Amino acid sequence: MVRWRSGTVTAVRRRWAGAVELDVDLPDGARMRALAYPALVGEPEPGDRVLLNASALLMGLGTGGYALVVALPDRLPPDPPQAGDSRDAGHLVKARYTPLQPILLGVDEEASPHHDRLAAADSVDGMPVVTADLHSALPAILAGVRADAPDARVAYVLTDGGALPAWFSRTLAGLSGHLAGTVSVGQAFGGDLEASTLHSGLLAARHVLDADLAIVAQGPGNLGTGTRWGFSGVAVGEAVNAIATLGGRPVGSLRISDADARPRHRGVSHHSLTAYGRVALAPAELVVPDGLDPGLAAEVAAALTPLADRHRIVTVPADGLDAALRATPVGLSTMGRGLDADHAYFLAAAAAGRYAAGLLN
Repeated sequence: MVRWRSGTVTAVRRRWAGAVELDVDLPDGARMRALAYPALVGEPEPGDRVLLNASALLMGLGTGGYALVVALPDRLPPDPPQAGDSRDAGHLVKARYTPLQPILLGVDEEASPHHDRLAAADSVDGMPVVTADLHSALPAILAGVRADAPDARVAYVLTDGGALPAWFSRTLAGLSGHLAGTVSVGQAFGGDLEASTLHSGLLAARHVLDADLAIVAQGPGNLGTGTRWGFSGVAVGEAVNAIATLGGRPVGSLRISDADARPRHRGVSHHSLTAYGRVALAPAELVVPDGLDPGLAAEVAAALTPLADRHRIVTVPADGLDAALRATPVGLSTMGRGLDADHAYFLAAAAAGRYAAGLLN
């Protein structure tokens, strides 16, 4: 359950799109690093009393080291300017039935300027869509796309397996101007466009953002239990099905590593093997980069052999991808490991981006 804390803002630190980092002093003299989303709680200032949810921080879970600001109880933000008694400003409720549920305008709602364009949309017209288990793959996939298709319009479809607010992601903030836009789907929110389902989000990426290519991945954070089915990335398989249903080209970014200390994630992670091997019912193109260490390459090939009955396993040249990864506008990190510490992981993601870019020709 929730571990509540109340404290006073002593400093406003970093800001990025949709988020502000704070120092908060507690009555017992302790200090916590906290994160606020001004769109939800208002703009915190030094001296404000804040109500915090400190549960994940105190448990050492993957929240980026933050307590989360729930409210500024002594200085509530004003009501939004839109009328609250109609659906003119939208009626998509996200983070539903939680105390911080926001009500947003869905991209395909009647009040949306994009409604007519999406009303009859039923296909993404063969658009390549790269699917990935972890948010950390996003900039690497984009680097692979940009290596061969620098002018392609790339949209990010943010699913709700990890952080729900798009604002939490400093990676996404750093990619501003490098993406055609972000569509937050399901319970995720805070993107350039809001969609109720992955299907409508994919259609919005194609027909509203005019994307040539899309990337589907959860937000920062990943729920894993060490069991075959108990991980949030299982949704990657469902994404493959949705892409195929809408006439897209699913391209799988495999989670490959020879640096992860956990045996279940070495070679091809069991997350990828389960999502693509058991959950995805439609065929996808699963990408392996050329030039892996021979031992790792053999391990990857053996792990993917059972998936070849449904999917097409493709090997993609890796020349130039290391340079593309090193030129990304944001830092690369997965599970605390940077590019050099887990090169195979990022190379595999970049190779998936390169392959998807090649489908545009």
